[in-house]
Amino acid sequence: MIFNSLAFLIFFPIVFFCYWFLPRKQVRIQNILLLVASYVFYGWWDWRFLSLIAFSTIVDYVLGLKIDKSENKKKFFLVLSIMTNLGLLATFKYFNFFIESWVDFCSIFGYEVSLSTLNIILPVGISFYTFQTMSYSIDIYRGELKPTRSFINFATFVSFFPQLVAGPIERASNLIPQIEEQRKWIHNRFKDGFFQILIGFFRKVVVADGIGAVIDGIYNEPDIHNASSILMAVVLYSFQIYFDFSGYSDIAIGTAKLLGFDFKRNFNLPYFSVSITEFWRRWHISLSTWLRDYLYIPLGGNRKGIVLQYRNLFITMLLGGLWHGSSWNFVVWGAIHGILLGLEKKFNLLPKNYNFFKNIIIFFIVSLIWVFFRSLSFHDSIFIFNKLFSEDYLLPYVGNINSLMTVLYGLFLAIFFDVILFRRNIHLESFGSKLNTLSFSIISVFILINIVLFYSSSSNFIYFQF
Repeated sequence: MIFNSLAFLIFFPIVFFCYWFLPRKQVRIQNILLLVASYVFYGWWDWRFLSLIAFSTIVDYVLGLKIDKSENKKKFFLVLSIMTNLGLLATFKYFNFFIESWVDFCSIFGYEVSLSTLNIILPVGISFYTFQTMSYSIDIYRGELKPTRSFINFATFVSFFPQLVAGPIERASNLIPQIEEQRKWIHNRFKDGFFQILIGFFRKVVVADGIGAVIDGIYNEPDIHNASSILMAVVLYSFQIYFDFSGYSDIAIGTAKLLGFDFKRNFNLPYFSVSITEFWRRWHISLSTWLRDYLYIPLGGNRKGIVLQYRNLFITMLLGGLWHGSSWNFVVWGAIHGILLGLEKKFNLLPKNYNFFKNIIIFFIVSLIWVFFRSLSFHDSIFIFNKLFSEDYLLPYVGNINSLMTVLYGLFLAIFFDVILFRRNIHLESFGSKLNTLSFSIISVFILINIVLFYSSSSNFIYFQF
C-alpha cells in the first residue's frame, strides 16, 4: 500500500478512529491494532513477503534477548543477527548483481563463465527494516539499550507502517519506549501532524510527480535529446527526488504524530547546504546518522589519523551507495560523495556561515552526481556527461507546455515555503501549531485544493525501489 493511493486514504482513517476510540489505558490492545494494521499495510503489496518480515522480527527478538543475557557468547549472537540481516539483503537485493558482476569481470580476462541468476522480486522496504533491526541488536551489545520483553512491542517497532517501506530508519531507543508507554491525544500534535501530511502530499503529488512527467522521457532516452534538455532534466531531478522523498518522510512523520508518536527529523532543507558535509547532515538524516554510528565510527572514524579518516569516509559512502541499489551507478554515486567529503576535510572547505554562491555551487555539484542515481545504466550516465560537456546548448525540449507550467507553479510554491522555513529557522514538524486557527484553515484548504487538482495517478515513491 502506498500513501498516495485510494486504499491508504480509506485504510488510515479506519485505523485512526479505531486506535483512539480504544480504551487508552490498554496500550497492549493499541499495539496489537498497530501490528495488525502494519501487516495489512505491508501485505497489501505482496502478502507472501509478510513471512520475510516476520522471520526477521522473530530472529532479532530472540537474539536480542540472548545478547543481553549471555556472558560469553554476546559477540556470537550479535554476529548471527548481523549475518542473518545481511544475508536477507544479499539474497533478495544483491544476489543477481554479484553474479552478473563476476561474469563480467571474468570476461575481461577472456574467461567465459556461465552462472545462473534467480528471478527474485525485491521486497519493498527490506533495506530499511533490516537496518532498523540490526541497530537494535548492536545497541543491546554495546550496552546502550535493554531489549524489550514484549514480542508484540518489538514486532510493532519493526513493522510500524508509517515508516516501514521507506523510513525514516527509527532507532529502537527512540521508538520502543513510545510503543511501551501510554499515548495521549494532544491538540497541537494533531495540527502539526495533519499539516505535515498535507505538505508531504503537496511535495509528492504536485511537485515531484509533475517533474517526473516532464523529465522521465529525457532520462529514459537521452540519446534523442540535446544538451539543454538534459541539463534541464538534471536540475529538475534534484528537486524531484528531494520533494518525492522528503514528501514521503513528511507523510510518515505526520501520520505517526497523529497516532501519538514522534519520529526523528529526516530532512532539514538540504539544498541550502554550503558543503557536501553539510548536505549529508541535512539529507536523509536517519540513514546518514546510521552509517556514521554503525559503520564510520566502528571503522575508526577520525580517531586513527587523517589518512584512515579519508579511507573510512570513502568506505562508508561507497557502501551507502550500494545500500541504495544493486547497480554500479549507485556504487559510483556513493564513491564520488566519499571522495568529495575527504577533499573537504583535506582542504578545510567547511564554511561556518551561509554563503549564497557556495550554496549554488554545492547544489550543482550534487545535481551532477544525481545523474548516476537516476540514469538507467552506467553507459547512460557517461553518455549524459559527454553531452553536457561537449555539445552546444540549443533550446531545450519541454514537451507539453502545460506540464512544464504545472512544474514551475508547484516548484515555486514549494521552494518559497522552504525559504520561509530556512530564513525563520522553523522546522516543519512544529509549523502547524504555530498558526492560528484561521491561518491554519486557509493554508490547509489551499494545499488540499492543489493536491486534488493535480493528482493524476498513484505513482510509487522513488525510494520504494530501495
